[in-house]
Amino acid sequence: MKTDDFDYELPDELIAQTPLSKRDTSRLMVLDRKTGEITHKHFTDIIDYLNPGDTLVLNDTKVIPARLYGIKEETGAAIEILMLSQEKYEWKCLARPAKRVKVGTMISFGGGLLKARCTKVLDDGIRYFRLLYNGLLYEVLDELGEMPLPPYIHQKLKNQNRYQTVYAKNPGSAAAPTAGLHFTKELLSKIKEKKVNIAYITLHVGLGTFRPVAVSDVKNHKMHSEFYSMSKETADLLNKTKANGKNIISVGTTTTRTLETIMNLYGTFRECSGYTDIFIYPGYEYKAIDKLITNFHLPKSTLIMLVSALAGKENILNAYNEAVKEKYRFFSFGDSMFIK
Repeated sequence: MKTDDFDYELPDELIAQTPLSKRDTSRLMVLDRKTGEITHKHFTDIIDYLNPGDTLVLNDTKVIPARLYGIKEETGAAIEILMLSQEKYEWKCLARPAKRVKVGTMISFGGGLLKARCTKVLDDGIRYFRLLYNGLLYEVLDELGEMPLPPYIHQKLKNQNRYQTVYAKNPGSAAAPTAGLHFTKELLSKIKEKKVNIAYITLHVGLGTFRPVAVSDVKNHKMHSEFYSMSKETADLLNKTKANGKNIISVGTTTTRTLETIMNLYGTFRECSGYTDIFIYPGYEYKAIDKLITNFHLPKSTLIMLVSALAGKENILNAYNEAVKEKYRFFSFGDSMFIK
């Protein structure tokens, strides 16, 4: 299976640069994975595809303002870091230009409000830092950091909260679980009124989001690991949903990877936490989810491979070509797809 098998032509003007004024007014493409049939809707119509007793699963991770611009104390050289994940007392970061950052390098941000000393050097621009600051780290980051928008978004974000889901709760992500950006509190209330269950997991989105598939053979790609957790309340609700023969609807690829990881490990849902590097591509048999709400993903990415494993590669590429033809908006701030 070749990476090029998951390519498609996408005009640059279809890459959404800004979010819509109202979250749930985005378009919704509904794809029947059994027949390949496509229906064009709007996201508020998603409620029509959810039934009483079904469970909608959301990733409640919160994006931190993880992109920081500082100076190297020795030379005054400009350094940018992207905070990816915390590992005990240190932070794993992507540094640029990485060649200027060695073990012992001290970087100052905001005139010294935050300092970072490099403790370890790895390949691909990865550096580990010990952070020095007063007070609460997330308050410091709120003052100094920027939301780590993907590289294909070139416009400044006027409202930082628009790169955050309305249910974001647990800080730790370097990127948003973007399928969830379409939900409003009002829409979630209507879904609950329909007797559809809403459950939450946490997966902190890390480096894998920023790394393209660089190998020609899909099976040779290595995913970076990301932290996940599931509560007993969520596990019990999901097991009950399965036992009742109802559907588990996953919101986003991050939620999907978490649910499938847990089901692969334990054969059931249970309270747990850990790190996952699961890589889902065609040939994978889904065990946890029944349906998926997702965005439109980059060509040749691990995410388009994940949705192809659920709906079939031909169905997905046909749907993507239809989306291009109908001028859907793509990627993080773009439109949505429901795979049923």
